[in-house]
Amino acid sequence: MDGMEDVSAGPRVAALLLAAGGGRRLGGRPKALLRHHGRPLVEHAVRVLREGGCLPAVRVVLGAAAAEVREQAELPGCVLLENPDWARGMGSSLRTGLRELPGSGADAALVFLVDQPGIGPEAVARVLAAARSPGTLAAASYGGRRGHPVLLGRTHWAGVAAAAAGDHGARDYLRTHAARLELVECGDVADPADVDTPGDLSRLTP
Repeated sequence: MDGMEDVSAGPRVAALLLAAGGGRRLGGRPKALLRHHGRPLVEHAVRVLREGGCLPAVRVVLGAAAAEVREQAELPGCVLLENPDWARGMGSSLRTGLRELPGSGADAALVFLVDQPGIGPEAVARVLAAARSPGTLAAASYGGRRGHPVLLGRTHWAGVAAAAAGDHGARDYLRTHAARLELVECGDVADPADVDTPGDLSRLTP
């Protein structure tokens, strides 16, 4: 029925892609524009989120070279957000994204990083499966070590935003609420390695 949500589909999860990094250790090459399979890396990350089961309107937080990303990347259906304080670290980008979610109808947000090309739809789908209520708190794990993506139920958004600082993102909040955090093992289907330095560029496919 038009205008009515299908409750049988379970919680609605909005994807929040953090793609604002300036690639300081890559010589100032913005991570969103690194080439992967011949296209900007940000396009790959959006496709992974959609194929993993997130709502199509992925929220992409831009920062470094935001205008160039808008020009070069094809991101139809995405909500593009700009973080003017991107140089302060991931925490500011996470806050930028979370501020846009109230009123969206989402019950949870799945936070994903643009610079982890080894994490594919299988890992996203596993973490999404942990979404059961607005109080959900879950994260992918790799050999028992917490990583991304991270699933934040709606009741946690304000607390996460308040605790996000520097490059920690949700780390401090998750540590404080470890007893409530569900770890979803993804080490058998994904590689969480970041693309941070020139040596890491081999993780990308030209």
